Amino acid sequence: MPEVSEQNSPTRCGFVALIGAPNVGKSTLVNALVGSKVTIVSRKVQTTRALIRGIVIEDNAQIVLVDTPGIFTPKRRLDRAMVSTAWSGAHDADMVCVLLDARAGLDEEADAIFAKLEAVKHPKFLVINKIDLVAREKLLALAQKANERIAFKQTFMIAAISGDGVDDLRRALAEAMPEGPYHYPEDQMSDAPLRHLAAEITREKIYRNLHQELPYQSTVETDSWKELKDRSVRIEQTIFVERDSQRKIVLGKSGATIKAIGADARKEIADILGQKVHLFLFVKVRDNWGDDPERYREMGLEFPKE
Repeated sequence: MPEVSEQNSPTRCGFVALIGAPNVGKSTLVNALVGSKVTIVSRKVQTTRALIRGIVIEDNAQIVLVDTPGIFTPKRRLDRAMVSTAWSGAHDADMVCVLLDARAGLDEEADAIFAKLEAVKHPKFLVINKIDLVAREKLLALAQKANERIAFKQTFMIAAISGDGVDDLRRALAEAMPEGPYHYPEDQMSDAPLRHLAAEITREKIYRNLHQELPYQSTVETDSWKELKDRSVRIEQTIFVERDSQRKIVLGKSGATIKAIGADARKEIADILGQKVHLFLFVKVRDNWGDDPERYREMGLEFPKE
């Protein structure tokens, strides 16, 4: 395709929703497409709760990526809110990228997603992730089977963690965006406020340090953010858990665990800001926060009434 100078070509801009089961690699793909960390990545399922947007500039196009929560069978109120948010992201976007884990293929979770995708009228790309872990023959068979179910506009095979195939996907997304002005400044990578991003980073470090010891119901809120005279930033955050036993797990023996979490989070926040960061973490018990409408609003989720 011949190159067209940016001066002579109209700008394009649109929203792309990333849809898939938990742990298919949506957050990793967002970060790979953007080229910077805008959403947390964890081996623990359901770390993405709200629609965090990563913003990509490719040639004359601005691609606004909506990293939706993984779609699964909801059991609790928080689960229902997350699944509802994911599907609203799919229906509101200009197009949808459907991610499949190459190893899992069209399993029960993927099959349920495909069944509901028929109601989403936007153009759809199929993105098969983690191709480095599966034989080529299996990949081709999976792509054929998936395209027999849904009329995908294009199919891409990628390894988001290494970046293999990501450039091709980025270029195709840019070409698929509708003509229109940019929604965000060209140097902006996310519409998530820095306070929210800092809280998400700390939440990720909790998972990294505690693995299976703490339920994913824990949440982090940035209480204060103060720019100091030496251009450093003082940040205070509170980690909320549901029981005192969880609070003790987060603190660790003699406070060792909370210190490790704070050190990891402080380094990453400082790297993103390009400023020295003073991070102070507090752990509090908030009973049944999963049933509090205000907490859902803070996470960007709609509170389910039932």
